[in-house]
Amino acid sequence: MSKQVALVTGGLGGLGTAVCRRLHQEGFIIAATCSPSNGQRHAWLAAQRDEGMDVLVVEADVADDSACARAVQRVLAETKRIDVLVNNAGITRDRSLRKMGVDDWHAVMGANLDSVFSMTRHVLEPMIGQSWGRVINISSVNGQQGAFGQANYAAAKAGMHGFTKALALEVARHGITVNTVSPGYLATRMVSEVPEKVMKERILPAIPVGRLGTPEEVAGLVAYLASEQAGFMTGANIAINGGQHMC
Repeated sequence: MSKQVALVTGGLGGLGTAVCRRLHQEGFIIAATCSPSNGQRHAWLAAQRDEGMDVLVVEADVADDSACARAVQRVLAETKRIDVLVNNAGITRDRSLRKMGVDDWHAVMGANLDSVFSMTRHVLEPMIGQSWGRVINISSVNGQQGAFGQANYAAAKAGMHGFTKALALEVARHGITVNTVSPGYLATRMVSEVPEKVMKERILPAIPVGRLGTPEEVAGLVAYLASEQAGFMTGANIAINGGQHMC
């Protein structure tokens, strides 16, 4: 079999980078999407090459179905296959519902949930054609327990769970597994922007292990789900949150 290909949406962020690196270590050819407005693309690529990793970066607004279709076709044209899709792209626009505008709702639903529908829909036929595939959806602890000011984000991330279960039933007979990973708070740039007082008084005390997770820990779980050994796991939502929410 040809070398397998993993496509990671939002691959240039903190968690996305960790996932790309780990899957590269596992022997995958890596493709990653980034927002057309991401001005760090060239610096990011240079940094990865310095680490010995070549990545096919494809600009795509993942909230746009036609852009997702073009991104998938670009990856297929250059690599001839897609074996693993990691739906990692996402944004936040936090406000209490009383202050949340319609644009805030649709932007978050588009980037976090519509993108999962579109990207997955466009990779399914190639996966079915090869009778093997892995779809891994990156959700959040806040999709399980909710969070003040995140009605849009929590709804989008919770929606991933229903999508995962339904699609897992549809494609299991084709050798394709579909799973969700729900990380807690990770030591990424986005979390580092949380005010120190909020971190020390509200977030860390709610995590039984007493620390933030690392992107590398989540990437290790993603690597397992992408492997041959995970073939009997499908339709699952796996929490990795330091005990912050147990279900």
